[in-house]
Amino acid sequence: MTPRTVLEALARSPVGYLRTVWPYRALGFLLSGGVFATAAYIAVGGLFTAHLGTSATVLCAVAVVIFAAALAGPLERRRHALVDRSDRSGSIDRSGRSDRPESRNGLRAAGYAVVSVLAVGWMDLAVALVSLGIPGFLLLTPFQPTASPWQTVAGPVAGAVLLPVAAYPIGAWAGVRAAVTRAVLFPKDHELREVVRSRARLVDAFETERRRIERDLHDGAQQRLVALTMKLGLAALDLPPGSAAAQEVAEAHALAKEALTELRELIRGIHPQVLTERGVPAAVRDIAGRCPVPAHLDIDLSGRLPAAVEQTAYFVTAEALTNIARHSGADHCRITARCDDGVLRLDIEDNGSGNADPARGTGLIGLADRIAAADGRMLLSSPPGGPTLLRAEIPCGRPSA
Repeated sequence: MTPRTVLEALARSPVGYLRTVWPYRALGFLLSGGVFATAAYIAVGGLFTAHLGTSATVLCAVAVVIFAAALAGPLERRRHALVDRSDRSGSIDRSGRSDRPESRNGLRAAGYAVVSVLAVGWMDLAVALVSLGIPGFLLLTPFQPTASPWQTVAGPVAGAVLLPVAAYPIGAWAGVRAAVTRAVLFPKDHELREVVRSRARLVDAFETERRRIERDLHDGAQQRLVALTMKLGLAALDLPPGSAAAQEVAEAHALAKEALTELRELIRGIHPQVLTERGVPAAVRDIAGRCPVPAHLDIDLSGRLPAAVEQTAYFVTAEALTNIARHSGADHCRITARCDDGVLRLDIEDNGSGNADPARGTGLIGLADRIAAADGRMLLSSPPGGPTLLRAEIPCGRPSA
């Protein structure tokens, strides 16, 4: 597994660490902060030498520090990505949104930015210069006029040996600085990511259990009901027509066929075979055909989507159509599906009475949770009097042929 942070790279393989890009990323992290802090101090120092007057100089210096602190916040987040490439460092998901959590405490972020400009940036620069300065000084020994002959030989050798060693204090300090930045700017990031991951694991476990139940019903109970229906049909042929026994067997045969039909509908609801074999368009046509409210379909998907996306889209459509049939009073609805820029956009619209409210039931909340577990989002527009539009946006990558 590829290390996600400079500290992970250091701990996993101290020797192999030197062969990676992490030492250079850590050095860039420290130098960027140090150079920024130095520039701010030079600007303030220039104001004090400009002879603007005490009041004007102090006001301008405070303004420079405030401006530098305002820039330091975004800079810290950008720098953080150099030494921490995990989810918390800020990446762009397939829907085009940034998954980097923003700091919830503006005062905390502002205070950390001021401290970074006034003090911590200097420490970054000092660690980088000291770590590289010692081996650099030794490497330049032959150019020093006071160096003895043995120093001109031993100095460069010692400098060459110490130069790789300098990567370790630089990487360690950069890792510690990144951990502090993460703790200050993203205090709840770890918990949020764990909540998202646990929710996704629960959905996966639920889908696995659904598939197991479907398989057991299909291979077990359904086959037994088919065999029972056939035996009752054969038994009816051997009984005298019109006899009481023939009527009882015929009724039992009819009940067995009804039970088999209901079981097949149950299996289709758990995980429809048409979804597995033919994908979202065919599965949506199947459930729309069984919906009591006429549905117009406008589905344009160029290929198959990931299995998790197809399952989410199917069950969102099924639940939405159920809600339309039960609560909307609509006489027709429309289902539109497009996959653009790696995002499946599924719109389900009806001309019912509207006023759909997630707070009045668990159906819409369940839909939103299922979509969110797939890293998507649900949008709902349902003014009183209608129409109602439910949109699901689910990251799906590129459809496969």
